[in-house]
Amino acid sequence: MYLRNKLVFLAGATGLVGNSILRYILEHYPKTWIRASYHKTNPLSEHERVEYVEGDLMSSDDCRKIVRGCDWAIMAAATTGGAHVASSEPWRQVTDNLVMDARMLEAFYFERIKRIVFISSATVYQEFEGLIREDQLDWNRDPHPLYLGVGWAKRSVEKLCQFWHQKYGLEIIIVRASNIFGPFAKFNAATSNFIPAIIKKAVDKMDPFEVWGRPDVTRDVIYSEDFARAIVMLLDNEEIGFDTFNVGSGERTTVDDVVSWTLKFVDHTPKKVYYTGSGSNAISFRALDCSKIDQMIGWKSQVSVKEGIKKTIEWWTENRNWWNK
Repeated sequence: MYLRNKLVFLAGATGLVGNSILRYILEHYPKTWIRASYHKTNPLSEHERVEYVEGDLMSSDDCRKIVRGCDWAIMAAATTGGAHVASSEPWRQVTDNLVMDARMLEAFYFERIKRIVFISSATVYQEFEGLIREDQLDWNRDPHPLYLGVGWAKRSVEKLCQFWHQKYGLEIIIVRASNIFGPFAKFNAATSNFIPAIIKKAVDKMDPFEVWGRPDVTRDVIYSEDFARAIVMLLDNEEIGFDTFNVGSGERTTVDDVVSWTLKFVDHTPKKVYYTGSGSNAISFRALDCSKIDQMIGWKSQVSVKEGIKKTIEWWTENRNWWNK
């Protein structure tokens, strides 16, 4: 356990991914301390091994100040949104992500943080159907048209990671994430991914029940606790100096699966379920081949998508009166 007695910087600690990583470290690494950054969204809880620091990741000075003195780092901060945002306002996930990621990598170098996990995205991949491995990314082809902006933004930062490693020796592990869901996700219909959006509508007993997209669209989705475990295991394996990994569930989950499971778990039987939106632009089936991370560190997802949806529904039902993200 190389994380023992380390001070880990965690960017984006109040988001879905960052909060999951923070809770996983606290539970499984009792000798590890965390400096957790946030901006605009206040910390969710206090803990003796967590130091919360507020900082604007668009500011070079703030980035250097908040990471100073840390040993290793996890870059989980990002401007995110679901397929609806990617279609209607694609610029939201481009400029902010490019600037904050570039600023953070520069700060890691100047503050001598040697080891970093950078969370990228499956949006970097070109248009394809089926499963795809890390080495099958075709840099000569654009990402899928739906993800053109955010896909190139993440590709650009992956190249910056390569630059900082090759030129200055930073150990950077790139993680290409599938769709992540779970407690503390965005449940706002305007910005949420499709699973939280469906859960919110079901708990609110929407009838008729409207779903954006097509029922047959198939995705690779992963429960946040499983994803957090992968991130921490990669950071804690010092045999990996610079590499790229897919992290997903390995399950094929359709939008209709999510709707059926959710309606069952909340005991809601609407008179009508109908699908709407620009389903013609959606990708029928794409998923990540995660055999590499399994072979190298023995990680596999443990929580099924169905069980993860049940856990997320339980959390949302108990916390929806105060969680407004």
